[in-house]
Amino acid sequence: MVAMKTSTSRTTPNTNSQTLFQTATKLIPGGVNSPARAWRSVGGTPLFFESGQGSRITDADGNSYIDYVCSWGPLILGHSHPDIVQAAQTATAKGASFGAPTQYEIEAAQLIVDAVPSIEMVRFVNSGTEATMSAMRLARAATGRDMILKFDGGYHGHDDALLVRAGSGLATSGIADSAGVNPKLAQDTIVAPYNDLDAIERIFETHPERIACVIIEPIAGNMGVVPADPEFLAGLRRITSDDGCLLIFDEVISGFRAAYGGAQEIYGILPDITCLGKIIGGGFPVGAYGASTELMSHVAPLGSMYQAGTLSGNPVAMAAGAETIRQLQSPDTYTRLSKKTTQLANGLQQILTESETPATINHTTGMLTLFFGVDSVTDMTTASTNNHEQFKTFFHKMLQNGIYLPPSPYEAWFISLAHTTQDINQTLQAARKSL
Repeated sequence: MVAMKTSTSRTTPNTNSQTLFQTATKLIPGGVNSPARAWRSVGGTPLFFESGQGSRITDADGNSYIDYVCSWGPLILGHSHPDIVQAAQTATAKGASFGAPTQYEIEAAQLIVDAVPSIEMVRFVNSGTEATMSAMRLARAATGRDMILKFDGGYHGHDDALLVRAGSGLATSGIADSAGVNPKLAQDTIVAPYNDLDAIERIFETHPERIACVIIEPIAGNMGVVPADPEFLAGLRRITSDDGCLLIFDEVISGFRAAYGGAQEIYGILPDITCLGKIIGGGFPVGAYGASTELMSHVAPLGSMYQAGTLSGNPVAMAAGAETIRQLQSPDTYTRLSKKTTQLANGLQQILTESETPATINHTTGMLTLFFGVDSVTDMTTASTNNHEQFKTFFHKMLQNGIYLPPSPYEAWFISLAHTTQDINQTLQAARKSL
């Protein structure tokens, strides 16, 4: 294998990645274990990676890149942070899994309860999909209702009831509904336009006291970055409360990224149930859902809402996640992350203006999306008008210049605390050259 390069550019062909991908396609559907990794929306052979350090990753051919995928969000501290590595190694040396309680679970739970305003009790699971699936089951158990409401372009994992007009990989593939979804479950799912309060009011007038929950990303990350309008979220909270419907915030992406207490800290709006993931596992598989003590009393073994998992709360993920959260407690953490994000967003916008490239950039702390050919993006309808071909060309040009972006126009770029001013300046130089 070729040794790691210190520069950020592709200096050798991706021959090893091509060979690995050809082998993978014979053993794994599409050669990948999550569809977005297949690069179907941008074309070309997906890169296989061997290592990461800080803000940079190295592929199987020894090429180094500044990374804005960051494992799709978990690596807010960057790759291979020494304290996270140490925490995981220490936990692994004691035992990777017991199928029984450990102190690590208590430590991680206490940190989350202390940080997230709406959570009094939390249950750990193994993925964001498990978190949202369990949260909806809890809502149905608590309300005795069956219907759920989600938003067009909102991706909340691959549970049957939620794979209806979803964003993320489904949007990239142009798939409105996944094959194999139980149509009876889909019939109980209502889809509303994001940031449209009038539509919500009409839906609740049509289905009074029938909707168990509304699930929403308060800062959408799977139609690209699209923050909710504050008045829209406030109205949503009011309508659901008046109806007796539970409001679920899917903060799998925004939790501990947009702010220490998530988007609900920023907006000052408390959901009934919060879903978390990504950052709370420090790069290891994890998910969680939490709510008031009263609501969580419905969850087995306290109540009749059954949910279980062999590896839920495994000590390695709990140790890495707890240490990650502790690392984020510094008073200036989110000020620094916001400054890095703003520097990148403003720099990109200036380059777009100078090159007379029609585009808009949506961003919040730690994440952004560049939409080509669009003046403003506030929902899935406006997001879907972005210029896919222009993004495809831009993606590959940036890759050639040593910048690894999410291989989809509907995904967020993730900025970590490990990204330096030099990284951002090199990214802007690459963008100027690419455009």
